Amino acid sequence: MSVIQGARERARREVTAAIKDEARRQLATEGAAKLSLRAVARELGMVSSALYRYFPSRDDLLTALIIDAYDAVGEAAEHALVEAGAGAAPVARWTAVCRAVRGWAVEHPHEYALIYGSPVPGYAAPQATTVSAARVGLALIGVVEDAYPADVSPAPAAPSLPQEVLDDAEELRRTLDVRLPAPVLAEIAAAWAELFGLVSFEVFGQFNRVIEARDAFFARAATRLAQNVGLAVGEE
Repeated sequence: MSVIQGARERARREVTAAIKDEARRQLATEGAAKLSLRAVARELGMVSSALYRYFPSRDDLLTALIIDAYDAVGEAAEHALVEAGAGAAPVARWTAVCRAVRGWAVEHPHEYALIYGSPVPGYAAPQATTVSAARVGLALIGVVEDAYPADVSPAPAAPSLPQEVLDDAEELRRTLDVRLPAPVLAEIAAAWAELFGLVSFEVFGQFNRVIEARDAFFARAATRLAQNVGLAVGEE
């Protein structure tokens, strides 16, 4: 019985992977808004009722693709930290994460657009996506948190930082159970948003005929973000 169950599980994984692969192909050609279970089933030679046993709705399939995309870019960020080494200077580890995010996005523009592009009409991402979505942010927080006890202390937030922002950051600090003070988390959140703004401008073509030296431009921007969160840039 266990052999039969194992074979069924393998077959299910293979069909699920084929469905996702075809859906990603459709994302590239048609866009997320036009993703259709019927079209995916037709391209795979399946009847729609059979595909519904794997993904009951378009939204279920979208959610699976979104989680996969978040996990992929998160894995790239985490792998970059491993490659950089725990003993590397904090700014070097920070910029390694930034480069990994950019590299993945440039190589997978349609999957990047699914998670950081325009919202899909009629779709609301469920809570199940949040753990995967947090992986890049947690990698950045981890770099700063590791640096903080080593006297590479991020600069304090500007006095003008609104109290409501500090309140949000304090709530985030408690939720994530990190040692960093709330003002530092607020600065990291701003840097996280700026990182994806930079990446989005490149992936979606806003830098065309504006910034051509993109490697150098991004490297400088990533270093500036490290400086903004208080990492010692001169130690890279």
